[in-house]
Amino acid sequence: MSTPRGGSEPDRPRGGLGKFLGGMVAALAAGTAVVLYSSMTKEPPKPREAVIEYEKARPLAESKEDNRDLISSQHLQVKKSWESPGVYAWGSNLGRVAAPDSTDNVVKTPRRITYFDGQLLRDLKLDRDFGAAVTENGDLVQWGTAFSSANPMPAETLKGKDLIKIEISRDRIIALGKNGTVYSVPVAGSDQSAGEKKHQTSWLSFWSSPETVNYRQLKPKNLAWGESVVNIASGLEHALLLTSKGRVFAAASSTSDFPSKGQLGIPGLTWATRPKGPYDEPHEIDTLKGLNITKVAAGDYHSLALDSLGRVFVFGDNTSGQLGFEVEPQFPFVDGPIPLPFNKIYSGSGLQPRVTSIAAGGANSFFMVDAKRIAGPKEETDSVRDLGRVTADTWACGSGIAGSLGTGKWTHISLGPTKIKSLSGLYEWDENTNSVIPIRLARLSAGSTHAAAVMDNVTSVDASDITSDNDTNWGADIVFWGGNEHYQLGTGKRNNIPLPTYISPLDGGEGDAQKGRQGEQHRFQITPRSTARLGPGGSGRKVSVEQRVECGRFVTAVYSGT
Repeated sequence: MSTPRGGSEPDRPRGGLGKFLGGMVAALAAGTAVVLYSSMTKEPPKPREAVIEYEKARPLAESKEDNRDLISSQHLQVKKSWESPGVYAWGSNLGRVAAPDSTDNVVKTPRRITYFDGQLLRDLKLDRDFGAAVTENGDLVQWGTAFSSANPMPAETLKGKDLIKIEISRDRIIALGKNGTVYSVPVAGSDQSAGEKKHQTSWLSFWSSPETVNYRQLKPKNLAWGESVVNIASGLEHALLLTSKGRVFAAASSTSDFPSKGQLGIPGLTWATRPKGPYDEPHEIDTLKGLNITKVAAGDYHSLALDSLGRVFVFGDNTSGQLGFEVEPQFPFVDGPIPLPFNKIYSGSGLQPRVTSIAAGGANSFFMVDAKRIAGPKEETDSVRDLGRVTADTWACGSGIAGSLGTGKWTHISLGPTKIKSLSGLYEWDENTNSVIPIRLARLSAGSTHAAAVMDNVTSVDASDITSDNDTNWGADIVFWGGNEHYQLGTGKRNNIPLPTYISPLDGGEGDAQKGRQGEQHRFQITPRSTARLGPGGSGRKVSVEQRVECGRFVTAVYSGT
């Protein structure tokens, strides 16, 4: 036998290790095949049975009223609007308007202005730098940095005039008294205290006292016996005064600039050509004489007038197409009223239009139209099934770059009125009349770059102790659209929105969370006019009240109106 170092050994079979490894590989392959085969032929596991949750468990009701709060966010909103009347505001706060007691630059979602807690207001108007409101007693309240940079908190200014409506220009407040007197009040508190004051005379002719606020009066001349101013509108530089006889007067409403874009509706009237007398003397718009004007509206530099026959007349700045006509660079404005032909707009539709309301703000105009189905030239009356049916439409024109047209399009200028489809052609079933009725707009408020519309849908505010536990109140739908650069839409976000959209309840969902609806999405519904008792549990006085929305210059508010 050889040694390990070099001897030889007898021959032995070769390839033993290779055969062993080969056998192992084959065994592994066979095992894998068996496993794969069994897994491929095995039945898939059965899915778990779905559990459907139809309704979240909610707290047990302690009373009939509590049950209504538990089942309906809308009922709770109506109830809170009666128990805690006041003002919610949001948007730009650079001028301390949305939140006078806060130094925040913006208010992203609705917040109460505590000064107005428990109060009802006759009117309210908002600018970025100042706010103005008329109290239930007809006195003027002002706030904001343009009113007083040292103390921008709300304060009463013009008192004892029984004001019913206000409008605002760039630097003045135009206020209408119940007796038809029109006052022009400086926005700045310092201007109110400067200059000679008028004297206030009582019914006792021998007693009078000096006014505490310096103001002017806008007095239309040649009013007929019993004729008085019943409505007002104002842009940045001009005001429109509507009388009880359907006449319209125009006047300068700002001390900084005289109207120069045709918005007064009086051809040739400029600062240089104005007649002798006060710069803000009202002048009648002769073109509108005899037309029985029923409504007026004003944007920043343009004007609208609606007559009793449903015809619209427009004048002023048209650089964004806000008059409803295509922009002509060589004619940037129209200095006299001209009709906007809605009959032409509806031509060939089988519908006869009648404008029922108008609104304006910034560089935008809005028209609410009742379009009645009629037989066309080639139609037999008996063959038209929906003859006489009324469709309620809303149209918009002007600047839409911020989405303020509400049409879903971003346009710099308008070629003509465009229908807001989401606010047009709407119907609902009215149980009182057992019929389908059109849904019109109850109100449209247009700010400088955004707007809000309150639907005139069927509402219910009759739930009481004698109705069922599940009988709830609900208000009117309200939508917002347009510019949102200062959070003025109330969505909590900053993106502009070109289509009407809902927002959350004014309290941010706090009431819903307390009633077991934490995290649920509910929309704000505005309370319609009704007679209700104010205060917790309806323990206060009984009044006629409604919630109103007001869109201003980058600011929005909802207030309790009397």
